Amino acid sequence: MTRLLVGPFNRVEGDLEVRLEVADGQVNEAWVNAPMYRGFEQILQGKHPFDAMVYVPRICGICSVTQSVAAARALGAACGVAVPPNGVWLTNLMLACENAADHLTHFYLFFMPDFTREVYAQRPWHAQALQRFSTHSGAHSREAVAARQRWMQIMGTLGGKWPHTQSIVPGGSTRNLSGSERYRLGSRVAEMRSFLERVLYAAPLEEVVALDSEPALEQWLQRDPLQGDLRLFLSIARDLQLDTLGRGPGLTLSYGGFADPSGQYAMAPGVWDGHTLAPVNTAQIAEDARHAWLADAGAALHPSSGLTLPQMDKPDAYTWNKAPRLDGRVLETGALARQLADGQPLIRALWARTGGNVATRVLARAIELARLVLLAEQCLRAIAPDAPCANDAVLPEEADAFGLCEAARGSLGHWLSIRGGRIANYQIIAPTTWNFSPRDRHGTPGALEAALVGAPVQPGEKTPVAVQHIVRSFDPCMVCTVH
Repeated sequence: MTRLLVGPFNRVEGDLEVRLEVADGQVNEAWVNAPMYRGFEQILQGKHPFDAMVYVPRICGICSVTQSVAAARALGAACGVAVPPNGVWLTNLMLACENAADHLTHFYLFFMPDFTREVYAQRPWHAQALQRFSTHSGAHSREAVAARQRWMQIMGTLGGKWPHTQSIVPGGSTRNLSGSERYRLGSRVAEMRSFLERVLYAAPLEEVVALDSEPALEQWLQRDPLQGDLRLFLSIARDLQLDTLGRGPGLTLSYGGFADPSGQYAMAPGVWDGHTLAPVNTAQIAEDARHAWLADAGAALHPSSGLTLPQMDKPDAYTWNKAPRLDGRVLETGALARQLADGQPLIRALWARTGGNVATRVLARAIELARLVLLAEQCLRAIAPDAPCANDAVLPEEADAFGLCEAARGSLGHWLSIRGGRIANYQIIAPTTWNFSPRDRHGTPGALEAALVGAPVQPGEKTPVAVQHIVRSFDPCMVCTVH
């Protein structure tokens, strides 16, 4: 039995360490540590409620819009303000823009470069991986960065800047589009579509979204296993058996994404257990801080009454992350969860056979990226240049409310209490809080901790490549985790 400390991880947003117990060439147990405390929940206490719209986007530099949207929805619920249709479409467009940029970044800059490692030098696809994804000279990675830069001009136009955009408010979005601006942003969406169809998929977006079964995926792959970067990934995944790596907990969560003005979701909400889709009951959520360097009040707490108070000398603690549970159960959230909740037939078929794993997470994210660009086209068509896009919000002296949305990495929730016109309590559960949670008071490991068990460790490996694949397949954002 040996122990490895893997970390800090490169190409991960924020600070992360993983402690491994290794026996007989594989991981026997894992402990995931978010080692940096930031304290946004403490900072917000006593502030004017609208100040949250200034603070929370600064939790993260890559998913700040989703933090803004969750905060705006919590404040909007507290104020009882409705969002006009234009505000809904503008917010959805900004969310689609940010989430798509995150998926693109994950694939080309965070995940695929691991396949250029020397350990894979003898694989038949390694030369292609080097040419396309090498950190310093990968041709497709460089193209992806340029495409992303052009795509994010959507955010600059709607929000004035990114990250830490300030145009999202409890009553909608303060920045509408003129007719000429809508046309110009349409060209940015067209450029992203062109890049994806030429480089990532080597196929129309609609064709990727329509893949509905394993035979259909196989037929699509066999056209040319190296044509398009998604096909190359699928070929690599088959060769390395990535569908056997990083098994998830068997339960997934989506709050639902991109509801239109009528309340119809583009990506349905739900809790999927492999057989049935159940409604999300937020009353069943509780955070267990037993193994966090935080006071735990002797019990798991619902976020509406949550506690964030550092306790650095706490026995048996090993992370700053709490352990959220749904009715006491561990779950996974992210693009995979959204596609399962929405009934995407290919993803459900793969899940039925192999469950959540490295391959299904990356494929679900790739399919969702295509859907997000199509959604951006829909939003642009729906925006009315001269129509109202925000309503004024009037704060009450007392309120308890929450706001939910889907970030690229999964389900994000903000819980807010207002007393005497000030923030009395503010609690956030981010996607990576769910996925990278520590053990709870019953000793049950979090999703990643369990997924790492059984990962192969080659002789002499100090940072096992299989562990890297599993960790990155969840696309962690540690700065959101330790908000």
